[in-house]
Amino acid sequence: MKFIVTGGRGFIGSHFVEEALNMGHQVIDIDKMTYAASKELPWDDDPNYTLLVEDIANLKHLPTCDVLVNFAAESHVDNSIRETSPFIHSNINGTHNLLELIRGKRDYDRPLFFHISTDEVYGDRLEGSFVETDSLKPSNPYSATKASAEMLVLAYHRTYGIDYIISRSANNYGPRQYEEKLIPKCLSSLAAHKKIPVHGDGSYIRDWTYVKDNVSGIFCIIDSGTKNEIYNIASENHMTNLEVIDQVIDWSSKTREESIQFVENRWGQDLRYSIDSSKLRELGWEPKYPTGIHKWF
Repeated sequence: MKFIVTGGRGFIGSHFVEEALNMGHQVIDIDKMTYAASKELPWDDDPNYTLLVEDIANLKHLPTCDVLVNFAAESHVDNSIRETSPFIHSNINGTHNLLELIRGKRDYDRPLFFHISTDEVYGDRLEGSFVETDSLKPSNPYSATKASAEMLVLAYHRTYGIDYIISRSANNYGPRQYEEKLIPKCLSSLAAHKKIPVHGDGSYIRDWTYVKDNVSGIFCIIDSGTKNEIYNIASENHMTNLEVIDQVIDWSSKTREESIQFVENRWGQDLRYSIDSSKLRELGWEPKYPTGIHKWF
């Protein structure tokens, strides 16, 4: 199979590319190489891998492929609160441009458009879990741009007949994640003998999913042959930020008291994310790392 992967030098995208190459697939990786991109990766010389350094919002040509997996996005909530324009450019305009490029192809040459989204499009809820048919109520500029991109995908399917899949994944963590996210921030702070900054009182709950479980969920959907559906991908592994930080601290010889510093809460802070992944599990997917934080190093 031939994949186009956008954002394949980023955190989740790089793990998808790695697995695709391990399976023997061809990958064309389109990445504009932002601050969060890996500059070097072990498969850079793989004959089945091609890197195109391009901005998806400005891309003029889309090579032929079977599936386009759109990971490319600005993803850090704090950055979106400080400056919204890059998120609109990449997450909305970039998705729109990709859809336009697919629309311009003949029907037989159109790839499946697999759009990677986030559980944050639902907003938060204090009890229960969101399912794929629930309404979207994003809480911050980042999640609003991801919800907007989803609406474009659905509209292009209905209007132009473009086949799609949308996956909404829970909080991912694992190797190659950029330092601005919680777990790599904990690791780098501990290594530098600095305090770990904790928003508010640290009680906010997220659903923590190991990145390789997310990738296996994406491949499960692709391998099933299903089209024009939305799937939640989550280990359903709910932990507060403090519980996550405590587990990371346990990997070191330090205590919580000497390792953390409470800081001002994020504007519009979501209290709890929770999504139901039953629909994906019906396809046969199960996470390999379902509880706690998996130590990958």
